[in-house]
Amino acid sequence: MPSPEIIFDALFAYQRSAALKAAIDLDVFTAIDEGAHSAADIAKRSGSAERGIRILCDYLTIIGLLAKPGGAYQLTPDTAAFLSKKSPMYLGTTAQFLTLPEMKKNFDGLTETVRRGGVLPTGNTVADENPVWVEFARSMAPMMMPAGHAIAGMLGGPDGGAIKVLDIAAGHGMFGIIIAQANPNAEIVAVDWKPVLAVAEENARAAGVHSRYKTIAGDAFKVDFGTGYDVVLVPNFLHHFDHATCTTFLKKCHAALKPGGKVVVVEFVPNADRVSPPMAAAFSLTMLAGTPSGDAYTMAELEKQLGDAGFRNISAHALPTPETVVLAQK
Repeated sequence: MPSPEIIFDALFAYQRSAALKAAIDLDVFTAIDEGAHSAADIAKRSGSAERGIRILCDYLTIIGLLAKPGGAYQLTPDTAAFLSKKSPMYLGTTAQFLTLPEMKKNFDGLTETVRRGGVLPTGNTVADENPVWVEFARSMAPMMMPAGHAIAGMLGGPDGGAIKVLDIAAGHGMFGIIIAQANPNAEIVAVDWKPVLAVAEENARAAGVHSRYKTIAGDAFKVDFGTGYDVVLVPNFLHHFDHATCTTFLKKCHAALKPGGKVVVVEFVPNADRVSPPMAAAFSLTMLAGTPSGDAYTMAELEKQLGDAGFRNISAHALPTPETVVLAQK
């Protein structure tokens, strides 16, 4: 028989994100990982009311983020890996950015956005020096670490010799920083808005690569990159713009590279059906709600953009995250 359950699940989805954010704020997952398995013990650890913790943890169990064998709350393998601060893969900081009011409000007017096919300029999350990108830089770095290490591996280690790397829309800076850690002969030049670059520079100092970490502050479409780069990183950038803008920007990246240099594009890449895999395909809605003309591009679309910009030897490489690395050569 037909069931309305999937409909109500979608309509109540905001409760899921609110519950997860509350549990992260109260450090519920770490408390459980450290031995607090009853509502009373978790409440004591988090400074919360026992009733509140009981209802929250039961809800988290219902939606699959906790287990409750014999009445004791336990982490699932996923929450143990990504939501306990005891784990080196902790991703709890991402909630600070993903649940920002500025990000959630993009969906309040989705009906009109769908009618228009994009947001008005005042709702554009990629507007000049939008302060949300400082929070992005501070919150999202842990999520990017696996991709950063994979990219550094693709580019080679210290035996690869000196390389000059341009990191576009660097944000937290971890893509370039990890390359610099892997190769002591690598020089990184990061491009982003000045307040965002301050976060990247903090991370570069903490990683011990600040002496090889330079910055160019400003609009990536307008600033002078210079030339002579061996690698240009374009991580999570193209999806904010339409095809023509992406192609024009990739031409600028092509001009900045040495002959034989590589561009490294990181993107959510849906299959040709545009509905799989789920996370990459669903990212198109995020771009519809937050940009005038952005999208999640298929591999064929990215190949067209790169080819039209003058790149060759285009190849796709899976990451240990929902994203894909696309490599191409000048």
